[in-house]
Amino acid sequence: MGWKSVHRWLGLTLGTLAMVLGLSGALLAIDPVQQAWQAPAAAPGLPVATLAQRVQAGMPGVEEIRRLPSGAIAAFGFAGEQAQALYVDPADGRLLGPYQPSGMPRWVKNLHRALLLGDAGRWGAAGAALAMALLSVSGLVLLLRRMGGWRQLAGRVRGTLAQRLHVLAGRVVLAVLCLSSVTALCMSASTLGLVALESEAEPEVASTAADGAAPLSPERIPLLQDLRVGDLRRLNLPDATDPEDTWSVTTRQGQGWMDRYSGQTLAWQDATAARRIDDWARVLHTGESAWPWAVALGLSGLSVLLFWATGVLIWWQERQSAVRIADDSAPQQADVLIFVASEGGSTWGFAQALHGALVRAGHHVHSTGLEHFQTTPATRQVFILAATYGEGQPPTHARHALQRIAAQAAGSVPVTVLGFGDRQYPAFCAFAQAMEQALRAQGWPALLPLECIHQQSSQQFARWGDALAQALGEPLAIDYRPRLPPTTALTLVSRRDYPGQDGRTTAILRFSWPRLPWHERLRGRGLARFAAGDLVGIVAPGSAVPRYYSLASGSANGFLEICVRQWPGGLCSTHLLGLQPGDTAQAFIRSNPGFALQGRPRSVLLIGAGTGVAPLAGFIRGNSGRTAMHLYFGARDPARDYYFEPEIQRWLGEQRLASVRTAFSRVPGGGYVQDALRRDRERLRALLAGGAVVRVCGSRPMAQAVARVLDDILGTLGLSVRDLKARGRYAEDLF
Repeated sequence: MGWKSVHRWLGLTLGTLAMVLGLSGALLAIDPVQQAWQAPAAAPGLPVATLAQRVQAGMPGVEEIRRLPSGAIAAFGFAGEQAQALYVDPADGRLLGPYQPSGMPRWVKNLHRALLLGDAGRWGAAGAALAMALLSVSGLVLLLRRMGGWRQLAGRVRGTLAQRLHVLAGRVVLAVLCLSSVTALCMSASTLGLVALESEAEPEVASTAADGAAPLSPERIPLLQDLRVGDLRRLNLPDATDPEDTWSVTTRQGQGWMDRYSGQTLAWQDATAARRIDDWARVLHTGESAWPWAVALGLSGLSVLLFWATGVLIWWQERQSAVRIADDSAPQQADVLIFVASEGGSTWGFAQALHGALVRAGHHVHSTGLEHFQTTPATRQVFILAATYGEGQPPTHARHALQRIAAQAAGSVPVTVLGFGDRQYPAFCAFAQAMEQALRAQGWPALLPLECIHQQSSQQFARWGDALAQALGEPLAIDYRPRLPPTTALTLVSRRDYPGQDGRTTAILRFSWPRLPWHERLRGRGLARFAAGDLVGIVAPGSAVPRYYSLASGSANGFLEICVRQWPGGLCSTHLLGLQPGDTAQAFIRSNPGFALQGRPRSVLLIGAGTGVAPLAGFIRGNSGRTAMHLYFGARDPARDYYFEPEIQRWLGEQRLASVRTAFSRVPGGGYVQDALRRDRERLRALLAGGAVVRVCGSRPMAQAVARVLDDILGTLGLSVRDLKARGRYAEDLF
């Protein structure tokens, strides 16, 4: 079971109990704040002897003095037959008013500590604390995976409102919740008797009075003179009616007993390691000695309600969108096996389409996770659909798949691998490639060579399906329709048209979108938050396949802007370029985190050609921090396709853009964007040596030419484009 499954099922099964403990803990966190405001704290360096002398003077019948976790001093004793519990000013011994240990109802404490069930409830609360610790640890692992590691932990959070709230809350309070859970377990260990806090019984001691000796005042007792109030827990004064009674003091370091007549220390017991750990756990769990920490604990307790609500909503949304395989045969009866490795679930959509096509062709098909890889006597074909996750890792559920396959003897059944990934990552389809190499090295045959699908391209998948049908020698109609998220109607606000070349017009289109209430967005409705470089999927009328466009704006700009060029026979571009202000288009957002600019780089090289300048323009538009951005832009004719020219000139004046170099291929003396880079090689070498990050957007041939030029420049620095990609300094968005 992977971390995601652990996190999900613990949250669903024990989330309500964790919410009860979190909310009751938030209520209990009020106590330390109240105590900190009720009475002045004693100076930590004040001798205990001086404090005792002052309290005795103000309250003659005092029997016990406590230093509360807040630092305030409370004294307990009798005035005649009347019991007293009073706050005391440690500066002069004045009585300040009645001491009230807690204004919180007792049942709240019992609910938090024992679920109102006595000893059985204490075990239940301990179990809930363990579950919360596991939830925190698994949540941290998933958070790091989602954000791309520790370095990206503070980056922009993407997804639905519920997902963003879940991640943002986790980023803020996850460490506090984990610490609170661990300290609760420590306290439960002592409460349930699993750990003994004291190693020995109290010693048998008594004060011995010499003839005519009178009890000493506190200031004449050496141990009390040496001890400081900052270490004090409790001081018990000798009973006036018992001549053999002693002074006893409890501190952070241990407990001591003193003769009331001679002042001699009769016994001392050091605090055990278990006691010290329990003391620290109590402080960290309750915030008793630091009210700001108690406030943090209270807020983290309240956050459990947010975690629970958003977690259930995320689970429900995923459940609603989960792929369900129909006509799934048992493995022993299936002549075709499909094994899937998918982290987010999208690869299962392709498996579903392949499964359905093979069933319609008359095959018995069984589809399952790659971790279950195994053939049967009935197997005639095996297909592995493997997505690559993170920095080349397999999806969590399939992390042991290679070892499982290696442990089995190779068979004669063809095993065909289809990879899924994103070319802008250095480890594009690395897991699928590792799977392919392992299978061939082991001796498994293949029906088709490895094919890698970029960004879940339905067109690539359709071409692979045609090749598969030809290899099988039978018709195979793979009807893959991507499971699209709910779309939102974008309203065209304005358009700026460019004549372009060869009759292929281009336009910069600016849209607005409806602002839905927060509760609608929490349920995943409306347009997701976006940033420059993300993608907007446009679904043209009559089409089930979206067309993706890079965004030249972010949500914070208040509009959505794209640059659209007419493609011959292009259904979506024709639809968009036919819109007039006031018309609408159906759209959804797809994040593009590998291309986004994270953090505050020293400088940025933005390289684009044609409509590929759109996301680069978005980066510049959002450059409020005035990072040094240098734009290299290539097009054909400045009079026909210099997109965003007015904005670029304005951004130069606003210092959002440090410099711009252009190259136009259809004018005398012109060239391509890679030529502009070559001319600036010395300047680029200095920028790259200084840590500049690079973003490239445009056609694949353009990007390959750019990479060759930059490889030549980087070679003098002992680097390459591949090195920069591995370090997160180089990313491409290609079409």
